[in-house]
Amino acid sequence: MLNPGEKAPDFNLQDQHGNLINLYSILQSKKAVVYFYPKDETPGCTAEACSFRDNYEDFKVLGAEVIGISRDSGKAHNSFASNHQLPFTLLSDPGGKAAKSFKVPKTLGIIPGRVTYVIDQNHTILSSFNSQFNALLHIQEALKALKA
Repeated sequence: MLNPGEKAPDFNLQDQHGNLINLYSILQSKKAVVYFYPKDETPGCTAEACSFRDNYEDFKVLGAEVIGISRDSGKAHNSFASNHQLPFTLLSDPGGKAAKSFKVPKTLGIIPGRVTYVIDQNHTILSSFNSQFNALLHIQEALKALKA
C-alpha cells in the first residue's frame, strides 16, 4: 500500500459514462478521495458506496472529489450508480493496473482490495486506509483526513 507523504501515481481510466478520466487533471482544482473496492452490487461495496453518497456533500464542502475504482465494466458501473443514485465518478480498472500502481493488496491473494486514499493537489497522499471488512470506516477515515 502507498503511505501518507508518497506521491500518488496518475491514471487514465474510463468512467461509467465512457469518458476518460485523468487523476492529475482532477487534482488541479480539488483534492481527491480515491477508493478501490472489490465489486459492484455486493453487500459491503454497496454499503460503502451508499455511505460515500450519503456523505458526498461533506466531501464537496471539504474541497474533495470522490472517485470509486473497481475492475467492473463501465456498463456495470453505470447500472450500479443508477441503482443507488451515486453522485460521484466510478472508474473501470479492468486489468487492475491502477490498483497495482497504488499497491492495493488483495485479500487472501485473490479478492481485489478495499483501500481508500486522500490525495491533495500536489499529488501527495494525505491518508491511506485499508480494511476489507469494515467498509463504512473508510468514509469516516477519509473525512477525518480532510478535516485535519
